[in-house]
Amino acid sequence: MTADAPETRFSISNNPSYLYQAYFSYILEYKNGTQADGFFDLELLKKSLNILVRKHYKPVAGWFQARNNSIDVVYYSDKFNDPPVTTQTLDMDYDTLSRHVHDCNVELLVPAAPSAAITFEDPDPNIPMIMLKVTYLESNEAVVLGVTYHHSLMDGTAFWMFMANWSALCKHLHEHGEIAEFDIPHPPTFEFPDISHFYNPSKTFEHPEYILVNPNQFSKRLQPGPEKIVEKILEISVEQQQALRQQARDIGVSFTEILCAVLWKGVNSLRLELNPEIGSESSLYTCTVNSRTRAGVSNNVCASPVTIASREQTVAEIAALEVCDIAQLAHKAIGKCTGEYLSSSYRYLHQQFKQEQDDRCN
Repeated sequence: MTADAPETRFSISNNPSYLYQAYFSYILEYKNGTQADGFFDLELLKKSLNILVRKHYKPVAGWFQARNNSIDVVYYSDKFNDPPVTTQTLDMDYDTLSRHVHDCNVELLVPAAPSAAITFEDPDPNIPMIMLKVTYLESNEAVVLGVTYHHSLMDGTAFWMFMANWSALCKHLHEHGEIAEFDIPHPPTFEFPDISHFYNPSKTFEHPEYILVNPNQFSKRLQPGPEKIVEKILEISVEQQQALRQQARDIGVSFTEILCAVLWKGVNSLRLELNPEIGSESSLYTCTVNSRTRAGVSNNVCASPVTIASREQTVAEIAALEVCDIAQLAHKAIGKCTGEYLSSSYRYLHQQFKQEQDDRCN
């Protein structure tokens, strides 16, 4: 369709992200070091954001539409689902605000993702694709942007491209006022990338990470019991992060992989301490992997093929291993996410989804 068409459709049926109803959030803090007036002017933020999504990110200003086992994002040239923006002004100093940012206080700083889901029975046309919460300080020392967006339209890489484009447009509007044309630095491309060429029928893979579990039938043995359930917050200081980064470099894994190891070990150590009888039970580690580079997907493509890697060990094994050894297990699990595995994963998901739809109809 042409750019002036009254209706434009972007199919996301091939993108498993919509199956998860996944929203992602970021918290971005900007210090007003010079105490400038009008720092992150709200009207300028909203105006530039609306121009960006209407002109360059049309699916973000569109609506989900589910029909006949397919999902589209529909954009109308005469009607826009502009990103909702909420604001708040807090009476706190910069250091206090920074602690909330460091602690990822999403309830305070991030717009809540919609509770509505994309369904075939009664689709909600007003589920926003992206939401913004702007936090100002009465002291004017800083501004925080909390952004929540639907993963079926943008992955992490595409999100930072979006933010770079928004920043450039906002700066241009601030410096030049009204504009007729403006070329954003990173023009986006929509539609889900084709990965069918990776399919290899001679290779089969197990996908325990996608096996559906009925919570009513799930074994309670892995839970410590109501009288023993405790809350434990995993906190990693800046100094600990620096040490972990060095460990990761020493053993040839990523910082993310060694963080996964810290979490996997910490959870299973706590579970084993509270219930020693579960040591021989299985512990399934899963990690979302962005295969953009492996699939040869350009950074300008907003939706990239994301899959889940998994590794299965017993609770006692993970509790006993050193963090570096667990990081190596995570590294191997992520390393198996080749193009062939990616294709197999998507075929498995779509077959599973089709079966769910058939079961729903019968």
